[in-house]
Amino acid sequence: MEKEAAKMLQSEALEGNGSIEKNGLTAEAGKSCMELLETEEQRRERWRSVYVIYFTMFQMSLGFSIALTGVWPYLDKLEPGAKKEMLGLVVGANPLGQLLFSPLLGLWANRAKSARIPLLATLALFVIASVLYSQLHLTRPYAKYWMVFARFLVGVSSANIVVARSYLSAATLVSERTRAVAWVSLAQVLGFAVGPALQAAAAPLGPGAPYPAAGEGAGPLLRLDMYTAAGWINAILGLVNFLLFLPWCFKDRTIAAREAMIVHGKNSEKEALKAIKPDLVSSWTLVGAFFVLVFNFVLLETLATSLTMDQFAWSKKQALEYMGALMSAGAIVACVTFALIGPLTKRFEERGLLLWGGFLLTGLASVLCIPWGPGPPPLAPPGQLEAGGGCPAATQPWCETSRGLTITQFFLGYACISVGYSLGVTLIQTIFSKVLGPRPQGVWMGVLTGAGCVSRALGPVFVSAVYARRGPDATFGATAALTLAALLALRLVYSRLQPPPATPATPAAPAGQDHELHALQPEQPSR
Repeated sequence: MEKEAAKMLQSEALEGNGSIEKNGLTAEAGKSCMELLETEEQRRERWRSVYVIYFTMFQMSLGFSIALTGVWPYLDKLEPGAKKEMLGLVVGANPLGQLLFSPLLGLWANRAKSARIPLLATLALFVIASVLYSQLHLTRPYAKYWMVFARFLVGVSSANIVVARSYLSAATLVSERTRAVAWVSLAQVLGFAVGPALQAAAAPLGPGAPYPAAGEGAGPLLRLDMYTAAGWINAILGLVNFLLFLPWCFKDRTIAAREAMIVHGKNSEKEALKAIKPDLVSSWTLVGAFFVLVFNFVLLETLATSLTMDQFAWSKKQALEYMGALMSAGAIVACVTFALIGPLTKRFEERGLLLWGGFLLTGLASVLCIPWGPGPPPLAPPGQLEAGGGCPAATQPWCETSRGLTITQFFLGYACISVGYSLGVTLIQTIFSKVLGPRPQGVWMGVLTGAGCVSRALGPVFVSAVYARRGPDATFGATAALTLAALLALRLVYSRLQPPPATPATPAAPAGQDHELHALQPEQPSR
């Protein structure tokens, strides 16, 4: 019976997408299969811990986004006359902290062989940084520097998503991985969406009493207003998250290594991990592809408001209102896409969905944002100093020679990136986890997260360096070419984008029999 159960596990690992060819195995063998891995009580504890990871990913995304809309007015209140360059430092401090500390936290988690301690430490830091953000009035007249430091610490603490992703890979079976990663991605999207909404909900608190002039003291020790509320909300949620990782709730239950031990017929988990070597070529290809995917999304999100003002002559108010509505609709589309990933991967192969659903749609979004209108974009009035409706030819000479973007193009492009990014970012993380196998993945997840951080940092730079000087043709032409290059690179390593083989290598199939287009054909019912 144990041989039959191990055979079932092996079949499940080879499929890797939730569809299991049972090959005549009995239901009794299936039950024995699960008993080899864990008891029912252990399974409940394992999934309770996974749900805590979901909440952590939601809270870390919310911790970044909740302060975005209130940073500038808060900074201006603390330091009247502060320059916009300081705003860039405040916003950029968060991804910088995450970028620098992601690999280090991953290494710590690997060495500790436990997710609990690194997560508890970073959540404690998150609470401290959030309280500091709400108490910046005590640091005047150096509040702007302390604000940068507070947001940097929030970024350092949010690097714990590396540990969370690594734990998720270790605490799920191969057949559970796609669903788990999809729900984690959904939790992150919801965090980004809920954050600004919570900041807006705090608006009735008002800006609070004016700060005392220099030399008149710091005023009340604790302040609660529409700006400091973001920090207090983060601190409270961080404390709740900290408590959830205590032993009464979070059980460090890993299962991937035990699954590998049974599938590969080894005598111990350590022996199974030694026998599995990560595919470095496909791993680094996926890291590069992840960079490209996130870069495309961040670029369009960063550029959207100024692009629509240039191309459609929208005023600031119109651009904020219309883009707010469009981004909300895009978030809904993304949530629906995340929810559908599980059912889709039961019918279609993950690798095929990644290439032809994720990257092809993302590349198409860039192509659709290259203007092909019948005439040039509407020009801004000559001598207009402040950015307003119309393309400013005085500062962007390409406005007079470029074609205009149509509203239909832009909406279709935004729809494509909403679906393509949601599919791509989830499936890349899923396949990346499977390619690495059941080994500790902290450092590798740190590398993947770091690639995303670099994309977030380079997006705004690309806007100023390419869009302002060369226009949308060069901007979106470059991103389309970059996405096509990533798609071709993934195509070259297509056969390697799967878990380490559970059986000795078999002779390669004749050319054409394992082409990825077959991946998009519905699977045949099990016999």
